[in-house]
Parts: sequence; structure tokens; C-alpha cells
Amino acid sequence: MIEIQQVSKQYGDSVVVDGVSLSLPAGGVTAIIGPNGAGKSTLLSMVSRLLPMSAGRVLVDGLDVTKADSRELARRLSILRQDNHLPLRLTVKDLVAFGRYPHTGGRLTLDDKDHIDRAIAYLNLEPLAGRYLDEMSGGQRQRAFVAMVLCQDTRYVLLDEPLNSLDMKHAVAMMGTLRRAADELGKTVVLVLHDINFASTYADRIVAMRMGRIAHQGSPAELIRPEVLSALYELPIEVHEIGGRRICVYYR
Repeated sequence: MIEIQQVSKQYGDSVVVDGVSLSLPAGGVTAIIGPNGAGKSTLLSMVSRLLPMSAGRVLVDGLDVTKADSRELARRLSILRQDNHLPLRLTVKDLVAFGRYPHTGGRLTLDDKDHIDRAIAYLNLEPLAGRYLDEMSGGQRQRAFVAMVLCQDTRYVLLDEPLNSLDMKHAVAMMGTLRRAADELGKTVVLVLHDINFASTYADRIVAMRMGRIAHQGSPAELIRPEVLSALYELPIEVHEIGGRRICVYYR
């Protein structure tokens, strides 16, 4: 379980995350949604210790992230950030291999190489394994970074807008992959999403943020409702049930 206890982030007089308390149970897929500036990415960065907190604490299976050894934390929790720019010229396989560093310190074993091959296969990247990242499309690179995170083989996988640069076909494939990672590999997947229909279709739980605070949390059935979403985004939103799934239509 990830326990977020009264966590805040402040820049001068600007409060970006305001006293958030939240429990994320192990297992399944949790989607964090909300308008721009709601504090979603900032919260995820503090949970993973990429960004220091102004107040509060975060526990991952009882381990305080601010006090934990870096490699110990990296064996439990992995994160994919929005911006992933590396100054090195790497192949897909080289990049995915970085996911094993918390376990080996860079000295790859046969078991590590198996993990790398499985992660590449899981994202259907075998034909691109030897391709350099700067020779690939943005969507292909994004899939390679997700493979690296899965190769890290942590119980908790945090992803900040993992659908960046992906077209509709590959976005659907990515969400299916993350859903399978939760169901087949036992991962706890927590991701920031802007597409509320993907949250409705693939997530077990949804956390809605607004103005740095938790506005709502619950199942898709509880949150994917027109009155909740219209107030959250300040936009008329209709919800229709199609094939047993709640789908949102929004327009002005």
C-alpha cells in the first residue's frame, strides 16, 4: 500500500498540492485525473521522491520514501516521468537494461538479461531492440521507456501521462499492456491520465484532483458521472453507457 499523509508542495506563496491524504491499495490500476494545474504530476513526483515535499510524508509498504535507501526504494517503486530526455545515444535494449540497475548496480546477470528480453517482448519491441532512440518516433520511444520501467520489476509502477506521443491505436495497446501488467504480473499501476475515457475503461479506481486537493475518489461507476465531471472540469460532460462501459462526451 502507498500511504500519502498530509502531503503539500509550495513554491513561494503558490500552493500546488495542498494537504493531500490518500491510500492507494496494492494491486490493480489507479488513474489520477483532473484539469491542468490540479497537482497530479507534482503529487506523483513527490510519491516517488523525484520532488521534495513541503510537508507530509509518504509510506510505501511502511517504508518512508524520504528516509529510504535509494536502491531499496527503487526495488519497490518505479516511475515514468512526462519528460524523458537522455543525453546519451542508446538503443532500445540499452535503455531497457537501465531498469535492472537497482538490482545489479550495472553488472548484468543472465537473469537480468531475461528480464530485459521479457520487457521488450511485453511491449512488442523486439523488431526495434537494436534501433537507436533518436531514430524512432515519439510513440516508439515512449513504449521503450515503459519497457524500461517494467524491467525494473517493482511492485509499484507510477506513470505520468504514459500516453504522450501515442496515436489512438498505440494508446489503446498501451492501456491494455498496463492493465495486463496489473492482472498478470501483479503490479500496482498508478497513472496520471488526461483522457477520462481511458480512466473509465481501464482503471479500477479513479482519483480526481482539483486545485491541489482530492476532489473525489472511487470506482469508475462512482466518478464517471456527468455532475461529478462537469464540476471537475468546468465543462458540460455527458456520460453514455456503451458496451457496458461509461463513455464521456464533452464539447462546448
